[in-house]
Amino acid sequence: MTMNEQDDQRRQPLLAALDIDGTLARPATMQIDRSVRDAIARFVAAGHHVVLSSGRSLVGVLPIARSLGLAEGWAVASNGAVTVRLDPRTRRGYELDDVQNFDPGPVVRSSRAELPGLQIAAERVGWGYDVTHLFPTGQLNGAQQIVSARDLAGRETTRLVLRGPGAGRLAEPVRAAGLSAVLAEEDWLDVTGPGLSKATALEKVRANLGVEPSRTVAIGDGRNDLEMFRWAAHAVAMGHAPAVVREAADAVTGTFDEHGAAVALDALHADTLHADALHSDTRPAFS
Repeated sequence: MTMNEQDDQRRQPLLAALDIDGTLARPATMQIDRSVRDAIARFVAAGHHVVLSSGRSLVGVLPIARSLGLAEGWAVASNGAVTVRLDPRTRRGYELDDVQNFDPGPVVRSSRAELPGLQIAAERVGWGYDVTHLFPTGQLNGAQQIVSARDLAGRETTRLVLRGPGAGRLAEPVRAAGLSAVLAEEDWLDVTGPGLSKATALEKVRANLGVEPSRTVAIGDGRNDLEMFRWAAHAVAMGHAPAVVREAADAVTGTFDEHGAAVALDALHADTLHADALHSDTRPAFS
């Protein structure tokens, strides 16, 4: 590649896929630091794209987008099962672009047979969840409606949550049945349709935006970000992320308390050459 071609490439916009919980917002309080808001504003003003990419349901993603001033663009929810185009001209402020449902029946029945006390929630896009038992306040975004396990199993959903002691051991049987499973915690398993992840949704967004694959960046801190890291040309792990996440990244930024996401975004937009420099076996740290 000639110097002119390299310069042309660096002038092309970046697509930054950003996890929410633990990356942009403090999980316990949903606090977003001013430094993060400002860094995102600078990044977008420079002509780059920010795509929120979360395991949260849509009703949990939209308030974060509003808080960050992201009225236009794209967002990925439910670990890739739901993709929306943000548009302030629409009645709701967004349009559903892609919704991937699946039949939860087999998983619900087999999981309850294995773990009778399991709490189960099935997402209803844009509203909340049908649940077999009420989840503690703050654990699910949106409203909750108690339904029978039979009714819950009989309706397609975008995302199923299995919660309770031993839920983690259901991951492999769920995957063996052809579905996608992400272990958020040892007692919390998210289930979505076959082959879905943040990465599958982000690739469609990238194509829609016309961003070159080499201009993709992902910043995250969780195991559900690993597929997104593999998809991105440049993966940045938060400093507090588990070792398996940090080791999968091309670079490691500061922790949440060190405003790591803001530091990484500023480093990228201040000189996009840094995006190319992120590829390193030594996993450089931002400072």
